[in-house]
Amino acid sequence: MKRAMYQQLLTWKKSRHRKPLLLQGARQVGKTFLINEFGKNEYSNFIYLNFEQNAELHTLFTGNLEPSNIIGNISLYLNQKINSSDTLIFFDEIQTAPDVLTSLKYFYEHAPEYHIIAAGSLLGVSVGKKSSFPVGKVTFLTLYPMSFKEYLTAFDQELIAEKLNAFQYTDSFPEIIHQKLLKHLKMYLYLGGMPEVLNVYLKENDISLARKIQLDILEAYKRDFSKYADSSQAIKTFELWHSIPYQLAKENKKFKYSDVRKNARSATFENTIHWLKNTGLINIAYNIKVPKIPLSGYADYSKFKLYLLDSGLLGAMLNISPEIIIKPNALFSEYNGAFIENFVASELISAGIKNLYYWTSKSDAEVDFVIEQGGNIYPLEVKSGTNRNIKSLRSYAEKFNPKFIIRTSPRNFTIDNDFINIPLYAICIIKNLIGSTDSAGVL
Repeated sequence: MKRAMYQQLLTWKKSRHRKPLLLQGARQVGKTFLINEFGKNEYSNFIYLNFEQNAELHTLFTGNLEPSNIIGNISLYLNQKINSSDTLIFFDEIQTAPDVLTSLKYFYEHAPEYHIIAAGSLLGVSVGKKSSFPVGKVTFLTLYPMSFKEYLTAFDQELIAEKLNAFQYTDSFPEIIHQKLLKHLKMYLYLGGMPEVLNVYLKENDISLARKIQLDILEAYKRDFSKYADSSQAIKTFELWHSIPYQLAKENKKFKYSDVRKNARSATFENTIHWLKNTGLINIAYNIKVPKIPLSGYADYSKFKLYLLDSGLLGAMLNISPEIIIKPNALFSEYNGAFIENFVASELISAGIKNLYYWTSKSDAEVDFVIEQGGNIYPLEVKSGTNRNIKSLRSYAEKFNPKFIIRTSPRNFTIDNDFINIPLYAICIIKNLIGSTDSAGVL
């Protein structure tokens, strides 16, 4: 299946200032598949070394980390000469071999002619304390679950996906296309963006089999909790992880430690949250009371909301029945719109908005996300239904006078003075829409 990151990999390959590439991301998001495809398609020679599958491979890096020594060892192991000109070397699952991560520094400094990609899950928690991290010596990329645009391409809707990329503030889809996109969105909310889930459904057209794969992925994550943490920490991780769907299902989705364990405080689970964040399994939105640049400087890090990396996995944890897909709006409104807000958080992250924030007033007003871009701050409210109420957005506007206010909902695209409604299926291009609206002087 096509991934949007493929183009970034091509850019990396052609760069005159290429560094070793470190690809991060949660388990099962498709890192290995993507690099295998890239290596086989774009290079004459592709070398793949998996350090989890074959633990003895780390001995190729023991002692001397000079690239010439490492390349010599790999050549002897594979019984083939390795040329730097058109060979991609892929070090996979390097979280199990800290010396491999350290070696990237020396490839950059002493042998930049080699094309090196390394990948691993749980890098932030399993490697960081055990090795010398190559700060400034690698290029970082993070792969996320497949976005809705990538889903459309996988499901033979490439023309619509291309249209989304070219979406302008003056556009709105014909109603029949709008409804088609909403239908696909409901299916995406159920299936999610984990590549194996989508691939199985495409091949077998079996929704129950897709759910089984989701449950298998969740089980693999649970095994990681025990594998990369001591028993005490693993128990805390289990508890917190299982509380997230419940916390999202509340009308007020603000995370509460007491909803994980009675009378629990931040000290009990703070490290657990950081662990899950570093593994890529959750996204965090922090509260701000005053929207000023930079938002990070005005965030209250004691107040936040937690989202799962994938709406399909959220549905599997909540045991959502597949029959809900055929109901007109049920999945949009189920669990107080938890799927929609979780979906939007994932799409924003995938679109390059790496840090999420939300705003609350002293009264009941709350704006789900606040986005900083181009020296401006924009409020974004998420609506799971077609209700036109934008009371919280108006409350925000009265206090802070933003250039415009944004709602994303199942409604088609509309713009009315300072108000913009972006269809949920187009939220992935919000940065482009903001830019085109600003440059056109709409407001």
